[in-house]
Amino acid sequence: MSDRDVNLVLRSTRVITPEGTCAASVSVAAGKIVAVQPYAAQVPAGARLEDFGDDVVLPGLVDTHVHVNDPGRTEWEGFWTATRAAAAGGITTLLDMPLNSLPPTTTVGNLRTKQDVARPKAHVDTGFWGGAIPSNVKDLRPLYDAGVFGFKCFLSPSGVEEFPELDQEQLARSMAEIAGFGGLLIVHAEDPHQLAAAPQESGPKYADFLASRPRDAENTAIEGLIAAAKRHGARVHVLHLSSSDALPPIAAAKREGVRISVESCPHFLTLTAEEVPDGATEFKCCPPIREAENQDALWEGLADGTIDCIVSDHSPCTTDLKTPDFASAWGGISSLQLGLPAIWTEARKRGHTLEDVVRWMSAAPAELAGLDQKGAIEAGRDADFAVLAPDETFTVDPAELHHRNQVTAYAGKTLHGVVRSTWLRGERIVENGTLAEPTGRLLERNI
Repeated sequence: MSDRDVNLVLRSTRVITPEGTCAASVSVAAGKIVAVQPYAAQVPAGARLEDFGDDVVLPGLVDTHVHVNDPGRTEWEGFWTATRAAAAGGITTLLDMPLNSLPPTTTVGNLRTKQDVARPKAHVDTGFWGGAIPSNVKDLRPLYDAGVFGFKCFLSPSGVEEFPELDQEQLARSMAEIAGFGGLLIVHAEDPHQLAAAPQESGPKYADFLASRPRDAENTAIEGLIAAAKRHGARVHVLHLSSSDALPPIAAAKREGVRISVESCPHFLTLTAEEVPDGATEFKCCPPIREAENQDALWEGLADGTIDCIVSDHSPCTTDLKTPDFASAWGGISSLQLGLPAIWTEARKRGHTLEDVVRWMSAAPAELAGLDQKGAIEAGRDADFAVLAPDETFTVDPAELHHRNQVTAYAGKTLHGVVRSTWLRGERIVENGTLAEPTGRLLERNI
């Protein structure tokens, strides 16, 4: 493309690129970035200039772990509300998890049902994970060919009967099948035997709930997953790492060449067990939010690269399911709109930069999913941006969130980082909290 094709130039004194942060002008044509030029570069004739001053221009965030629950449990969330929340939080691409919707994404027919529901509602670009359950090994390759980005499984009960967990034999069969065609298996890694042996107390005490989901459940499951990945030459990804005890074996596996990657989530990195009030089940998730010392070690794992990325695991529900009893309340944290400011607030305290945050929340998730058009401000990528005022603060008011149910563990917290605007393929989809009509596209795995 030539300068004559450029229809938009975004300018800021702080643009985060793969080479670092610089004053730059970013030229856009036909929804793509065509050039990143010096700040004072001439604006091509006919192009619109958007000058953001000292606000930071980031690549749009990529969230590869979102439970949209649509269709089937749309009262819990939905593509319209989830993608609005994502856009308001600077996320321009999300991948939907295969469970909590009805039907689950375990066959090609079910995938098509979900795509049909999502297509008119998506405010951001949206892709889909497939599911690996005991009965659908035969469906895995067809799902992969239909464009899912990989396959999620559970090693312990998922919480919904239509998405059962895999035992070790079933895990081996699914892993071998997926490895055979070069796919990615993403795993909720908690060992069911360790969970069964843990004390199970009902009631409002968070300490009792925490004891029911011990670190050993994660540690044991992850060690078994590493061994299985070695046997099958498989590519595996550990979802929502909570236990810092698992970091040394993961790091050792990476050094040995095991194809394993790891994510953690804003709630594990910004909230601690010590601050959870009894009965406050908006903090309940599985695996659980653990102690401050554990959180410090997770940040060390991010810093040294053992943990690859940060994604939301946005898992909402209706308000009535968050009963004061930790044993019976639905487990899931709603944070889709708040992940960027939550992480930036904690990261800046710990001496990390916005470049680190972009790597963890945009570049690395895009790489995990093979989204080579996303995750960076450089020529050839989609023109997806978030414009952030990093030093401004706001206090979280649940009523101002775009999630369908305004339940959040972040209520009342003061966070750094206000998203001024969000841009999808060169079009502004959010400005100062006001959203445009949906223009998101449905994504398929790059073939």
